Amino acid sequence: MSLRHPLRSLLPLALALGAVPAWAQDPPAKPAPPASETGQPQAPTPAGEAPSKKKNAAGKGEDSESKVPIEEIRRYVAVYNAVKQAYVEPVDDAKLMHSAIRGLLFDLDPHSVYLDKVAAEDFDEQSRGAYDGIGVELQRQPDGSLRVISPIDDTPAARAGIKAGDVITAIDGKPFKVDEGDNSGPLRGAPGSKVVLTIVREGRDKPFDLTVVRETIRVASVKSRMLEPGYGYLRVAAFQADTAADFETQLEKLKAQAGGKLRGLVIDLRSNPGGLLTSAVQIADDLLEKGKIVSTRGRIAISDAEFGATPGDRLDGAPLVVLVDAGSASASEVLAGALRDNGRARVIGSRTFGKGSVQTVLPLDNGDSVKLTTARYYTPSGKSIQALGIVPDVVVRAAKRDGDERPSYTEATLPGHLHGDEEDAPGSNAGEVLEGEAPIAAALAELKKPAAPKPVADAGGTARR
Repeated sequence: MSLRHPLRSLLPLALALGAVPAWAQDPPAKPAPPASETGQPQAPTPAGEAPSKKKNAAGKGEDSESKVPIEEIRRYVAVYNAVKQAYVEPVDDAKLMHSAIRGLLFDLDPHSVYLDKVAAEDFDEQSRGAYDGIGVELQRQPDGSLRVISPIDDTPAARAGIKAGDVITAIDGKPFKVDEGDNSGPLRGAPGSKVVLTIVREGRDKPFDLTVVRETIRVASVKSRMLEPGYGYLRVAAFQADTAADFETQLEKLKAQAGGKLRGLVIDLRSNPGGLLTSAVQIADDLLEKGKIVSTRGRIAISDAEFGATPGDRLDGAPLVVLVDAGSASASEVLAGALRDNGRARVIGSRTFGKGSVQTVLPLDNGDSVKLTTARYYTPSGKSIQALGIVPDVVVRAAKRDGDERPSYTEATLPGHLHGDEEDAPGSNAGEVLEGEAPIAAALAELKKPAAPKPVADAGGTARR
């Protein structure tokens, strides 16, 4: 599909919206801007302006943006030499330097990470929708543990009972270290092999172990079915390279089953951790005749972009409801926000995760990569949902079950997260993870109603006005 502002022509580096591990983005269609030795793009100098200069200790001019803090470098070298000379055991130079590089990113924000060659290859692999592992989206924590953003539908993780909000504290009995960086690698492995995960879950007094059998994960990112005659349902589990095309195929299938035109559609984005921005933008374009879809803003010009819809609504104006919950993050929030802000859909469910930042993947010449937060994204209304999320038009409460309390977790609870413009706003309490068929029934009931003032729904989907 032709977009008004194709991503390939705007961002020469991979622009990904997703939790760790994130999804790779399409490669650039034109050469990238000049890069430093680390592969990071350098900010362009505005036309007609000379680079800002400062005098260094020797009286020579230096670019103020790229000036190396020589005193801090000296301090680093002093510590490096101390470790090399006096640490109780010999430390390999490469290992020490690798730790130092990870340390540059560790305290920035939870989504800026260093990816070694294997992790970088895994990152690229996931955009193709097939890899060997357990099928779970993770977020690294400051103590080295891994928080589950969501298990992927129909994977070993989901079948073993891993839930959104769980924290993995050890793999095969080995606890994590604070400075390990991206430590999800041991979850990968040959199909048929087993991995034992130590889980901490809110509502459980003690950690417990789950054994998961790895397999080749082939994620079917879009599924569909008819809910009632004329009313369709599309489940989007993640945004991969082929998700937009699969969405269009499944939508046409539903329309054919409805006799050529649907009376309404539910799009289920619950516990969808995000993925490729391009896929979310294309799906929004499929359902919008006009209007903005999303914009991104950062410190350098390459991070600024705006995406708009082109004429053509594949649903022919039929009513649309989007179902979300606390596990809906990143690209899911882009799609929900675009459809709601343009008046195209009502959003039902629970407040979303609130990941409103953009990561740029910077490949290095040794095969490693840096995933660096470079911008925030904004819904068509101009609002950033960073650390706030999408607040639904109709709130659905999760049914509480004895001994299985639903965790409350959001971007705002992650240590070191980027501060959001409205994260402290009244009523911005954390959302819930919504499971089962009851939220779908509530979405269908809402789909059949005309536009109305925002209600609140009880567990099971009963509206309270």
